[in-house]
Amino acid sequence: MAGTPAPPQAPPKPTWDPRPTTPFPWLRPTIRIRLTLLYGGMFLIAGILLLSIIYLLAAQALNVGSDLPFKITEGKVTSEICTLPDRAPPSEFNSAMNDCVNEQRQHALDSLLSRSLLALLGLAVIAFAFGYAMAGRVLSPLGRITRTARAVAGSDLSRRIELDGPDDELKELADTFDDMLERLQRAFTAQQRFVGNASHELRTPLAINRTLLEVHLSDPGAPVELQQLGRTLLATNERSEQLVEGLLLLARSDNQIVERKPVDLAEVATQAIDQVHAEAQAKGVEIRGRREPAVVQGNGVLLERIALNLLQNAVRYNVAEQGWVEVTTAVENGQAVLVVTNTGPVVPAYEIDNLFEPFRRLRTERTGSDKGVGLGLSIVRSVARAHGGHIYAQPREGGGLVMRVTLPV
Repeated sequence: MAGTPAPPQAPPKPTWDPRPTTPFPWLRPTIRIRLTLLYGGMFLIAGILLLSIIYLLAAQALNVGSDLPFKITEGKVTSEICTLPDRAPPSEFNSAMNDCVNEQRQHALDSLLSRSLLALLGLAVIAFAFGYAMAGRVLSPLGRITRTARAVAGSDLSRRIELDGPDDELKELADTFDDMLERLQRAFTAQQRFVGNASHELRTPLAINRTLLEVHLSDPGAPVELQQLGRTLLATNERSEQLVEGLLLLARSDNQIVERKPVDLAEVATQAIDQVHAEAQAKGVEIRGRREPAVVQGNGVLLERIALNLLQNAVRYNVAEQGWVEVTTAVENGQAVLVVTNTGPVVPAYEIDNLFEPFRRLRTERTGSDKGVGLGLSIVRSVARAHGGHIYAQPREGGGLVMRVTLPV
């Protein structure tokens, strides 16, 4: 339309670097300049110390200011160090004195060499110790960045480096890393908030639909066709509720667990078995296994969800006859371990990773399945990661899977 104003345009991106520049960039205390000054100063100090030590050792070895190694007594030349002839021709006597002086010089050189080597060894030890301390001081910001990155890898996006000190390359790296973490945290928070809000908003209409369907099904005078349609709609509504609950749990379990309490995996597995026992009996699946105490620090409700989801999958995706599920808990190598093994169809090794993706099933459609909504293993992996643990899956020989969950004690 002619009267419609044009939409506002975004301002053009700046073509210059918005960061402030120093008037003398070559005076910026960069890591390169600091390391150059540090290593140059250490080399200069070590050279001065070594020169001083060698000078003192040489002066001591040459006995500067001491008497000669021989002296004249009653017209005779005698020595307490060298052996000089009493009566000999001048040439022989001069040769003997020359040998005496050379012997003293050689002794001084040997003493100087041995003491210089000891001094060099001592200086080397001091230099390595001082260099190790200085390297640790210079590289301490990198250690801080590494620890923060490791904490972030554990799903703690709220951590920041906040590095203080001179405006060098390490501080620039830390500030850039903090900016990246800030953007990542906003993105993850927005995603989790969206999933949580959407799940909460979907609960109300689904609950209303379930109530209306149950009221109509309770009417004894309703036609058979409407009752059949009502049961079908009720089953579809129940599946939608499971999907919403799974999305909400998945969004909540992506966060790091803050409040932790002692939880025994053996009790958690036993409660999950009690909930799946009726379904396992209906399908003719035997549940067995030995459950030893394995106490971890975490959220009991979420840990129970791990065992329940694994057991439900093991029972539902099993063989038609003589199927079994084995559930074991134990403490191995300082970690609590929950293992769920089941018989079932043969699972190719290349399909293992796909099982943990949301809404992915093995050789089934994404919708229309009565075995779940496709979030079970995704929730298990998310909850395990939130507790600092891991889940591993591998095909079982003869068919089925071996699901192994490890959690820190």
